[in-house]
This record gives sequence, structure tokens and C-alpha cells, in this order.
Amino acid sequence: MKTHRSNLCSGGVPCACSRRVPLDAGACGIFVQICASRPSTLRQRSSSFLAVATLGLSLLFSTSLPALDPDFRRVGGYVAGGAAFGVTVSGNFAFVADGSAGLQVIDVSNPANPQRAGGYATSGPAFAVAVSGNYVYVADYDAGLLVIDVSNPANPQQVGRYDTSGIALGVAVSGNFAYVADYEAGLQVINVSNPANPQGVGSYDTSGRAQDVAVSGNYAYVADEGAGLQVIDVSNPANPQRVGGHATSGLALGVAVSGNFAYVAQHYGGLRVIDVSNPANPQRVGGYDTSGSAYGLAVSGNYAFVADASAGLQVIDVSNPANPRQVGGNTAIDVGVGVTVANGKVFVAAGGQGVVILHSYQSIRFEQITRQKNGTIALRIAGPPAVPVRIQRAFNLHSSPSSWTDWQLVTFGQGALDLSDPDGASLPARFYRVSVAGYLLFADSISSQNFGFSWSASSSRTGKLER
Repeated sequence: MKTHRSNLCSGGVPCACSRRVPLDAGACGIFVQICASRPSTLRQRSSSFLAVATLGLSLLFSTSLPALDPDFRRVGGYVAGGAAFGVTVSGNFAFVADGSAGLQVIDVSNPANPQRAGGYATSGPAFAVAVSGNYVYVADYDAGLLVIDVSNPANPQQVGRYDTSGIALGVAVSGNFAYVADYEAGLQVINVSNPANPQGVGSYDTSGRAQDVAVSGNYAYVADEGAGLQVIDVSNPANPQRVGGHATSGLALGVAVSGNFAYVAQHYGGLRVIDVSNPANPQRVGGYDTSGSAYGLAVSGNYAFVADASAGLQVIDVSNPANPRQVGGNTAIDVGVGVTVANGKVFVAAGGQGVVILHSYQSIRFEQITRQKNGTIALRIAGPPAVPVRIQRAFNLHSSPSSWTDWQLVTFGQGALDLSDPDGASLPARFYRVSVAGYLLFADSISSQNFGFSWSASSSRTGKLER
């Protein structure tokens, strides 16, 4: 059980928020106290989700809460006939590296009913894909790098090709250059400023077998199989130089970079988090041993989405890089090989299952709470689509037994829910919270963060959110 203490009222004005208030562990969010004095700002210190409304000034504090849909429910999918190894998304289209079936272009404007828009039969099995502008870059195994014009998604056309010296397994694009993880040939740097005539300009023969590559700033980060993570300075594309490396506990098969951290999918070793703020001296800061075999990954916000082979998708909270922890996933996927996050959805390259689309990691949050002129309390609550939640209310946090009662059972859609509580007009205070049956919602995961919001009162006693 957590407690919270706040002192909003000044000048000796008595205020209920000067007392310690216990919050049930089964609720989610933050404690909010409302006083009838003057506008003020409160900093979050607790992680149970509570909204409070009283007569007079209204205050609301809102924050995002993790793991509200641990199943990452399936929205839709498309099987094109090959074996999906990689996927990227741009606008309304998903571009799938579909093995022997080449490049597939899938219209995902309706994620529940994706449709094939077009495709291109590549000369080798398509293993990985990147997109930049009107061009898709395919790591095409022994056929090297292919450049495909997708300005007309219904009729993709190859406009260029560069035959790398190894086996192209991974690709990243930054500016005028494509970077290819070329297996035993290491890292290849290719000038694609003229898509019709890609030119190799430099390379670095890593000590392992390059499986994947990510680029951030002047550095390429190579998942180098048994040699772990390799950091290559590509500030001079004609002369890439290794500046640092890190030995992983498993085979480094996938890599993503966000901020000062590199995230490595290390096969049976799961996820490893590496501090690369000093590229010459990468340091392990944390890791998580996933239940499957980590092949690929994507990082979005505070979460790493791991394509975990037979364990499907695993979602890891990396907000504390030293202590990553699983907050959800989808094990109904037969084999997770590649993954990307876009348009509020998770796209998993799932081998013979094609591309599988899942609801992304979303939060439950109070967006607005006001007391209207007639005393009715209006609330706006947002959350992940298709997730059922229980909204509870109480009139006294100190009563024994607790005054919390179920108020409404709702299921979130694509937009926020607007709810109205006319019973609040007859009470001096009203408290609200949201819970998801069966889950504690990892209430301590945001305890180190601070959020401050204030509401200013108008003559009609209706609040306006100010950040």
C-alpha cells in the first residue's frame, strides 16, 4: 500500500490534502487532491490512479500507465505466401521482406483488414527492408542490396542494385547512404544518392558475422552474431573505423538504438541494454532473459518490442535501463522474427504467418475532469482500444470499510470516452479511479517520474487543463 502527502493550501487554510491518504494497490494512477482555495500545482509522487472532484476549484493530474493490455491483442494480418523476415511501415503501407516471395506492399490503412497493394519478385530471398522517401531498400541475401521505387505502391519497380560481397541480412538508411549488414563481409556502406546507380564507398570487416545494423549520428551499430555489438564510426563513409564493442552473452542478431542506449536481441540471451554514450567504451547496464529466442527488436518510447521467435512478441519496459522488465506480449504468434511500431500499432514479421498487426502499447489516462454549472461531474478518459476497464468512485478515502464502488464497466474505442456523473452534484467530494480486472498495472514503474498539471477555476466552476 502506498501513501501520498501533499499540501496545496497555504496561509493556514485547512485542507484535506494535508493528511496522508492510503491508496489501494489494485488501482492505477496518481493521487489528486482538490482544494477550494487558489490554483496550484501538485507533483506526482504516487503511482495509483486517482482523480478527485470537489466543489470549487478542480485539479486533475494525468499520466500514462504501462501494460494495460498485456496480450497486445491482434488487430489483423496478411499472409502473402512467403516467409516474412522483416517489416517497416511508412504512411498507410507496410513493406514486408517476405523471403522467397520478395517484397510485399500491404495497405494497412484499415489495420483490421490489410490488403496487398503490390509486390516485387526480388532475385534473392528478401531478408530485411528499410524505407526512405519513395524508395524501399531490400537486403536481398546473396543478391545484395536492391533499391525499389514504391511511389506507385501497386507497381513497385526495381531501379538499382548493388551486389555486396557477402550475404545481405540487414539494412539501414541514413541520408544518402545505405548501411548493409553483410554477414561474413561485415558492414558495407553504399551511396544511394542516385537510386538508379548505388555505389559502394566503404566497408568494415567485422570480426563476427554481421546480422543487423542501426545507424545513429556518426555511428553504425552492428549486431555481429558471436562477436556481440560492434560500434563503427562512419563519419567518413569511405573509411569506416571500429571505435568500440561489447561482448554479448548470446548471439547478437538484432539491434536498435535510442538516445544513449543500444538494445541488442541476443538469441537465447534475450534482450541486452548497452550504454553507448561513450561509443569507444560501451557498457552493459541491464538485460532481460526473454522466454524465447530474441531475433529482432524495435524501441518506441520506454519500451523494447522483441521478436522472440517461438515466444512471439515480448514487450519490455526499459524506462529504467538497469532493470528492464516484461510488461506484456503476444505468444499466439508462431514465430516472431522482425518487428516495427508505427501508426499506433505493432507490426510483427512472423514467418509463414506473414505480417501480424497488434494493438500497440497504450496508456489509460484521465484527460479532463470538470464540474459543470448544474454540479454534474464530467470526465474524459482515454485508453487502448478493445480493453475493458472498471471505473470506480468513492466519496471518502478514509472510511472503513472503503467507500469505493464500481461505477461503470467500459471498453475503450479509438477515441476518448466522455462520461458524466450527475450524482456528484450532491456530494462535497468525489474520487475516481480506473482498474483492469486481474492486473496490478505495474504501479511502481512510474514512481520516479514527476508530472505537474493545474486547473484554473472559472465562474462556472469548470476547469481548464494547463500544462
